[in-house]
Amino acid sequence: APAQAQIVHAGQACVVKEDNISERVYTIREGDTLVLQCLVTGHPRPQVRWTKTAGSASDKFQETSVFNETLRIERIARTQGGRYYCKAENGVGVPAIKSIRVDVQYLDEPVLTVHQTVSDVRGNFYQEKTVFLRCTVNSNPPARFIWKRGSDTLSHSQDNGVDIYEPLYTQGETKVLKLKNLRPQDYASYTCQVSVRNVCGIPDKAITFRLTNTTAPPALKLSVNETLVVNPGENVTVQCLLTGGDPLPQLQWSHGPGPLPLGALAQGGTLSIPSVQALDSGYYNCTATNNVGNPAKKTVNLLVRSMKNATFQITPDVIKESENIQLGQDLKLSCHVDAVPQEKVTYQWFKNGKPARMSKRLLVTRNDPELPAVTSSLELIDLHFSDYGTYLCVASFPGAPVPDLSVEVNISSETVPPTISVPKGRAVVTVREGSPAELQCEVRGKPRPPVLWSRVDKEAALLPSGLPLEETPDGKLRLERVNRDMSGTYRCHTARYNGFNVRPREAQVQLNVQFPPEVEPSSQDVRQALGRPVLLRCSLLRGSPQRIASALWRFKGQLLPPPPNVPVAAEALDHSELHLDAVTRDSSGSYECSISNDVGSATCLFQVSAKAYSPEFYFDTPNPTRSHKLSKNYSYVLQWTQRDPDAVDPVLNYRLSVRQLNQHNAMVKAIPVRRVEKGQLLEYILTDLRVPHSYEIRLTPYTTFGAGDMASRIIHYTEHNTCHFEDEKICGYTQDLTDNFDWTRQNALTQNPKRSPNTGPPTDISGTPEGYYMFIETSRPRELGDRARLVSPLYNASAKFYCVSFFYHMYGKHIGSLNLLVRSRNKGALDTHAWSLSGNKGNVWQQAHVPINPNGPFQIIFEGVRGSGYLGDIAIDDVTLKKGECPRKQMDPNKVVVMPGSGVPCQPCPRLWGPMAIFLLALQR
Repeated sequence: APAQAQIVHAGQACVVKEDNISERVYTIREGDTLVLQCLVTGHPRPQVRWTKTAGSASDKFQETSVFNETLRIERIARTQGGRYYCKAENGVGVPAIKSIRVDVQYLDEPVLTVHQTVSDVRGNFYQEKTVFLRCTVNSNPPARFIWKRGSDTLSHSQDNGVDIYEPLYTQGETKVLKLKNLRPQDYASYTCQVSVRNVCGIPDKAITFRLTNTTAPPALKLSVNETLVVNPGENVTVQCLLTGGDPLPQLQWSHGPGPLPLGALAQGGTLSIPSVQALDSGYYNCTATNNVGNPAKKTVNLLVRSMKNATFQITPDVIKESENIQLGQDLKLSCHVDAVPQEKVTYQWFKNGKPARMSKRLLVTRNDPELPAVTSSLELIDLHFSDYGTYLCVASFPGAPVPDLSVEVNISSETVPPTISVPKGRAVVTVREGSPAELQCEVRGKPRPPVLWSRVDKEAALLPSGLPLEETPDGKLRLERVNRDMSGTYRCHTARYNGFNVRPREAQVQLNVQFPPEVEPSSQDVRQALGRPVLLRCSLLRGSPQRIASALWRFKGQLLPPPPNVPVAAEALDHSELHLDAVTRDSSGSYECSISNDVGSATCLFQVSAKAYSPEFYFDTPNPTRSHKLSKNYSYVLQWTQRDPDAVDPVLNYRLSVRQLNQHNAMVKAIPVRRVEKGQLLEYILTDLRVPHSYEIRLTPYTTFGAGDMASRIIHYTEHNTCHFEDEKICGYTQDLTDNFDWTRQNALTQNPKRSPNTGPPTDISGTPEGYYMFIETSRPRELGDRARLVSPLYNASAKFYCVSFFYHMYGKHIGSLNLLVRSRNKGALDTHAWSLSGNKGNVWQQAHVPINPNGPFQIIFEGVRGSGYLGDIAIDDVTLKKGECPRKQMDPNKVVVMPGSGVPCQPCPRLWGPMAIFLLALQR
């Protein structure tokens, strides 16, 4: 049978309803526990997977799905709302997919801000002052707002001086109270109360603001300039001073990017940073808020002096598009450092240890548009032989305790642009996976610039370091523990700094990473009937090199010889085969094929046998547990199919083992069967199981080969929502709070000895004095028409039809009525009458079967109504809720034995009281 699924809830749901487009919506309060269960049917047993639209189905967001029939999320957050999907599949037909929308309800604390405007009216005769109180809240569902002045609720109709409206583009989460042309009585306390109408039990929340004639937004000033330049190691203190604001604003310091430096201390408006370092540079923000007007903000740009990365460039004559240094052409030397603050750096040039002097042919410029900002360039016009020498560029911060940085450039006839090449025999580098590798490019020239490495492959643009570009001073890219993903083409090229500023020279290196083969199948279970041939095939999926160097076959660990002793097929480039002429007991076992490609080897494992596959238990048996209150035993209908019975020899019988959990001994029995067909549902009824114990069931098929694969499962004692009222918790039933009186739980030992005679049952349905039942006591102070209601737990509607079965006892001349109601929880609570009975029915327990067809989550309610007098006690016992339609007549709980040796008692023998009565009458006569 193909998979079928239905989603039911079992958590702390507020409401589960169907909306106007027949969409199931599960409403839950933020912080509660979400429990969704996917009820599945189908054979073989379907696998269940939970997923969620635009997010994870688990509270652990790194997981993308949950493989379990029950999805549980503790302390659900608002971000975890959305549509959840349950997918059930068992390989038969198409998968079953059901969904439910989870709506997480919440109400945050409201935020109240105050804004005001002052405008001229009628020229300059007077000013109109308008105040806006803005209340904002995050909630689901949208909140309802109530404005109060003091304890009085405000509205448009009651006060012309106020206006309440919802501003645009706020999606119902903001309400504004406008106080027009502020009056003396408007100086008061205002409360914004927000409510989600107690949905999910979420209480209302409120915030209060007192408006006075001194209410004002915050104002700030700083004790330092907005840009503060300091030396490393200094202690920095910045004060943020309040110059206005009522109520008193709150001050807060923040840093961008990132948090405040380690060791920084912010107290009120004072920020202290001890021993400041270059990494502490950045923007520091002081913000003052009092919910009046806009927050006041002042920013300090803290710059800690520093210099690093001194580089130089040699640029030949650009106009003549030259790449070499030639006498008679122009030449430009450039020097740059990364500094903070960049614009405060000064550069000084020296030639052969002496300061370079400006002349018509020697120019020093700053901020060359073709180079990075704040770069110093020394230009030599019409290069002469006398211009050859050593040039030194020194970068410094005048008057600051920051060490100078310098870079040296040698200009001579030997200064030539770079060339790059790959050493002989290094153009292709082949290494084994897990080993280190070194890619090398040689650079010639003077000076020799750094070498930059990158990847040529478009699909793998990043280097193993995770960077798109990596600098190596010696031209060698070193890789540790290479893997197969690192295979590909790598590019090396010269940098345009610390050398000639010319077109980069480049070369390429191919990296081949060799790795052991990957084969399929890694493991395969091969079943075949005795005497039939078998072909085993081991295929090479991938490897480097991609070829089979050798293939060795072993049986039970022993190396198989080559043909003709064992019929082995000729080896192919991508697979190896082994032929078995016939499966026998001797040839059954473990076969291994080891494939090598000279780098490593991989193994295909085949388990060859004529064993039968395991049976597949059938989990959709309707009401498999059958119990009786008198015997304290129960029986269980065990059903299964045989997986692929035609793959091997026919199944002759099954070996059944039944063991009570926490016990060592097991009952073992053989179950003979006839020819088992594929998909045939087999059945065995387990009897004499003890209530309420659980049992481990093991089932093993047997063929002429011997024992097959065993299947096991645990069966639990369940009463199919049957309640005997033996427990004080009465199976989760509760007393209705809206009725007149309650049902009472008692047995023959606990009942009042002075109770009214000629009414009520002497014992429960079992007839034992220990057995409990529920009843209504109709003696004083009860009056005619008083009602007592007993309400069941909430059930999920996982079937179209249900049958409510129960025993009732209605004995007494004043018996009123017993009603059965169904309370639907689909759209609110709606009670529907399903069954009713009135009047005296005799001193006997009788059974009723009531069909119901709820269309959503539901409860059943037993309503006892008091009659005209005190002789009107009504009792109920053994309430059962089952899926499916009610029986047309009373059925024997034991099913007919379908299979031989099932151990089920025989069908009830024909009753003999009729013939026996005739015989006794004849004797008497």
